[in-house]
Amino acid sequence: MNNNENWTVNTGGGTFNRHIQGNYIQGNYNAAGKPQSLVEAASEIQALIKQLETSYPSDTPGRDKVVAKEVVKHLESNPTLKQKVINGVTEGSLAAFEKAIDNPAGAFITGFIKGWKEFR
Repeated sequence: MNNNENWTVNTGGGTFNRHIQGNYIQGNYNAAGKPQSLVEAASEIQALIKQLETSYPSDTPGRDKVVAKEVVKHLESNPTLKQKVINGVTEGSLAAFEKAIDNPAGAFITGFIKGWKEFR
């Protein structure tokens, strides 16, 4: 028996990864192929966007850009949440994060995140 073994199972709704090294066994399940940290970070950003959208009516010129800038300001002032977002997109992808946000402001927000990742 090999004491150092890795394998992945595609369950149709996600993947299960197992890593064995000596007596240590680690397993991770990613729902629908998206890392949990990406889903959690996107969910927090969605909630923040919804909160901010109440301050900027839909007829506000450039509303999506304004909301995105406010989200970025919030992230800049909250290093823990900012790092959670960076970790989420590092484990997943910017495209998956933008899709998970599911808001027009998402494209602007992911542009800022891309810059953070490049200058890390």
